[in-house]
Amino acid sequence: MSEMVGKLFGWVNSRLPVSNTFERHLSKHPVPSKVNFWYLFGALASVVLIIQIVSGIWLIMPYSNTEEEAFASIEYIMRDVDYGWIIRYMHTTGASMFFAVVYLHMFRGLLYGSYQKPKELVWIFGCTIYLAMMAEGFLGYVLPYGQMSYWGAQVIISLFGAIPYVGESLELWIRGDYYISGITVSRFFALHVVALPLVLIALVFLHLVALHEVGAGNPEGVDIEEHLDEDGVPLDSVPFFPYKVLNALVGIGVFMTVFAVIMFFFPEGGGYFIEMANFEEANPLVTPEHIAPVWYYSPYYAMLRAVPDKLGGLIVMGSAVAILFVVPWLDKSKVASIRYKGIYSKIALALLGISFLTLG
Repeated sequence: MSEMVGKLFGWVNSRLPVSNTFERHLSKHPVPSKVNFWYLFGALASVVLIIQIVSGIWLIMPYSNTEEEAFASIEYIMRDVDYGWIIRYMHTTGASMFFAVVYLHMFRGLLYGSYQKPKELVWIFGCTIYLAMMAEGFLGYVLPYGQMSYWGAQVIISLFGAIPYVGESLELWIRGDYYISGITVSRFFALHVVALPLVLIALVFLHLVALHEVGAGNPEGVDIEEHLDEDGVPLDSVPFFPYKVLNALVGIGVFMTVFAVIMFFFPEGGGYFIEMANFEEANPLVTPEHIAPVWYYSPYYAMLRAVPDKLGGLIVMGSAVAILFVVPWLDKSKVASIRYKGIYSKIALALLGISFLTLG
């Protein structure tokens, strides 16, 4: 039996490079030997992405994407579907944790210069992933069709109407109707479930391929690909498997424990993960006392509120995201790691973190 399996694998491997691909990108892929906990968040982001895809598949099975039944189907999932509440809370908790680990992953990139030459494309793909996540999160936020879902969508979509000349047409095109309706829910459902997940998976693939091509960095900001042995393997590296896999499993175990505690005991997160107003069905005739987004959009919402003019707020918010894409060319420092940069660079990075937390 084992001989037959071996022959079958050999036949497949001669036509499809399974072994070479596995060795190049996983088992024998060289990674820096000296890294710290900041380098764990990329792996955690991959874990949460898988959780979101799996829980999302199960969640859409009993969900109804119509204006009349969207909210009721969520209540049905929570009350009548076996373990439906676990699936929903897994997905909502996963959304918050996804953004949390990605924010920390991006901050690590800023800390250790993971955007400097030759890693510009790695950084750009990462920023594009973040942009796709923001769109994916917003689309999914509308689907429960609660009060905050409805009015939050109303606010965000109305921002596009502030764009000169094309704003009104663009706003109507996004909504699919003259107001938030079942048509909006249906098209957001299609984009959230099919289109954007495919985009996210493709971007993650490109992000990893680009990373494996140029090599990962380390806290020292040194490119390990610059110093190779006679076989072309970086001297200051270890194989990804088993060293980094076993190392990451410890962090993943701790992370999943925290994830489970939140999911089972604090799924609403005090209104930060699921707003209390979203436990009420959408009512176009009643505006909530306070319209606010979930926590991971709060910094951008604060920017919008700080600028009286709608177009001005949109420009400020868009610029805050767009500037991330040009960071590789804004940083003129000859060293990558924050450890060896000057005091002004350290102050600037600290102010960025403080500003983000304060606005949130």
